[in-house]
Amino acid sequence: MEPVENVREYSHHELAALVPLPADDANKYTRGTLTAVVGSERYPGAACLAAAASQRAGAGYTEVITHAAAVNIVRAWRPSLVVRPRSALSEALASAYEGKQPAQSAPGDRKVEALASARAGKPRAYLVGSGFDVQDAESASLTLSVLEGTRAPVVVDGGGLDALAGEEGRRLLLRRHEEGCATVITPHAGEAARLARPLGLPTDDPCALSRALSRALGVVALVKGPITYASDGEQVARIAHGTPALAKAGTGDVLAGMAGALLAQGLDTLDAAVLAAELHARAGRVAAARLTEVAVTAEDVVEALPSAIAELLGA
Repeated sequence: MEPVENVREYSHHELAALVPLPADDANKYTRGTLTAVVGSERYPGAACLAAAASQRAGAGYTEVITHAAAVNIVRAWRPSLVVRPRSALSEALASAYEGKQPAQSAPGDRKVEALASARAGKPRAYLVGSGFDVQDAESASLTLSVLEGTRAPVVVDGGGLDALAGEEGRRLLLRRHEEGCATVITPHAGEAARLARPLGLPTDDPCALSRALSRALGVVALVKGPITYASDGEQVARIAHGTPALAKAGTGDVLAGMAGALLAQGLDTLDAAVLAAELHARAGRVAAARLTEVAVTAEDVVEALPSAIAELLGA
């Protein structure tokens, strides 16, 4: 794989300008709805972390679709969340502002256009996969249902990424890309390698891999690591301000919730991925300064997000 040229880092000014400050007349819907299809019976905490991070990152309304056994856990974790069991996914997909099933809706479809008009100014995004259990037979079907069932931006994280290694998952990603639907994937190095293997892509250079995955799958690929890379297939951005304090279970769920929230607020796909990764890194550093790199947990990163945002806006 050839080295990538023109890799860049967003400037402080560029990042600050991307922070979605609410308008004076904003309401919870105009600030964006994130539907997070996350968590499992085995990993309910991932749903808690991703959802809380989405709220801290500015989403006006976060609803969580999770395993029935996790519903009350997530509700107790944060009462301001709307939490429903997986059986409510069809209803949550149908409420997307741009229509239900892209495969059944040709360009110019008046019903879809009417739905889009009715929902104008109420942006929405979806997050799927954080905290999925690979032993849960529903995981793959949930991921594929979200990708197929909405034209809204989608972030695929964690266990949801396994569904993208197969032919059906790749087909849905490419169809979304052809239809102009934004998708972000958030693999760490091991997950990126599993996605690359069926495509015959080298995996030794995470920078080049982020661009190669983006081009092959029609997504923005955010490849996480000590240095994180985000690519839309043409541009590649480097996020190099992280800390080993973030090498803890659950911090990836926090990042995914942040990325979903920023997409739900209408940010460009690559910009949302980069800003989420940058704020995540800054929050990790804020938490480490207070607690040491040894003691930081994913919950601490969520609670440090307001300080990270204030630091970015105020510096």
